[in-house]
Amino acid sequence: MIKLVFISGVIMLSCGPVKTNQPVAKIDTIKVVVPAVEQVINSMTVHKGEVKKPGKNIRALPACIKNKINTFKKARKHEQPQKVIEYVYMDKKVYYIVMPCCDFFNEVYDATCKLMGSPDGGITGRGDGKLPDFFKKTSKEKLIWQASK
Repeated sequence: MIKLVFISGVIMLSCGPVKTNQPVAKIDTIKVVVPAVEQVINSMTVHKGEVKKPGKNIRALPACIKNKINTFKKARKHEQPQKVIEYVYMDKKVYYIVMPCCDFFNEVYDATCKLMGSPDGGITGRGDGKLPDFFKKTSKEKLIWQASK
């Protein structure tokens, strides 16, 4: 018990002294104006071309991709992938999944949900090296799903 109190006291003291020379803020709130989601989606681009609005696209997806999206929807907001984008790569439809943070690999799956590789993301930002030409050889970009903010 004494160790717990001692350790927590040391942690609190190690945070540093309070700065006394800073002026006191007169307003303690920040007003943030967020544009409508429609405008954000319409104006967003990922790597090439315009990103199209999600909607009817989800009906034509392979069942395994639909299942992945349904799993993403159930995850906590900070753990959800950000979006699923359909591309044509090497004459096949593929699905690029943008992960929630830069340190994760962004994944590319084929229509049978076989992981093809990660063209970007990870600690280096260069992916796993399996799809180095992915963004140069993709076409027909279509936004399939995007996490709600």
